[in-house]
Amino acid sequence: QVQLVESGGGLVQAGGSLRLSCAASGSIFSIVAMGWYRQAPGNQREWVATILSGGSTNYADSVKGRFTISRDNAKNTVYLQMNSLKLEDTAVYYCRVDRDYQTRYWGQGTQVTVSS
Repeated sequence: QVQLVESGGGLVQAGGSLRLSCAASGSIFSIVAMGWYRQAPGNQREWVATILSGGSTNYADSVKGRFTISRDNAKNTVYLQMNSLKLEDTAVYYCRVDRDYQTRYWGQGTQVTVSS
């Protein structure tokens, strides 16, 4: 089992920045990928960014150039640095850990609200 604890959400003005954190604990061996997803009210959950075990990263077009996903292996933590935030970035953000290309673990979600 893997437990994920997210933090860092909050209220920020458009154009501002926010950094989300997701700390993993438990059976964290054989982690193949970590990522961030988001879900706005009335919308489907969408993929935002992924960092693979080898360190490569991928981003949704909507956040490319503004968001950066990173990890601290010593702390078993994945981060999402969000810059130049837009109103449409408002959502609940969830982290996900994939273990052994088989099992997915989700965080509880953290609210990000961008205001004008």
